[in-house]
Amino acid sequence: MKILVVDDERDIQTLFEQRFRKEIKDKTLVFAFAFSGEEALAYLNLHEHEAVLILSDINMPGMSGLELLRQIKQTYHKPPPVVMMITAYGDAENFNTAKELGADDFLTKPVDFKVLKEKFKL
Repeated sequence: MKILVVDDERDIQTLFEQRFRKEIKDKTLVFAFAFSGEEALAYLNLHEHEAVLILSDINMPGMSGLELLRQIKQTYHKPPPVVMMITAYGDAENFNTAKELGADDFLTKPVDFKVLKEKFKL
């Protein structure tokens, strides 16, 4: 499964690579990383049919994760990627907005990697 992780905190890449070391080595999961909403859209434009799942932070400078979600759901239909939103703030407003925009799931930081692995059905 190809997963695009979008977060302005660059250390997220190291964290995911550590937590999913076995899955990466076995090639059951392939990760790509974007550090802004704009970078994520550029990646999707070049690799439109590759990302099966997108994990996006909500609060990022520039394009927010919610705006990224809106553009993904309006633009990428075949196959439609599953989008999980991640935020440090588990507030109802962000949750409701993400659901209205078509988010498939909603996670809070710090990410519980055991729960995330279960969501990946590993």
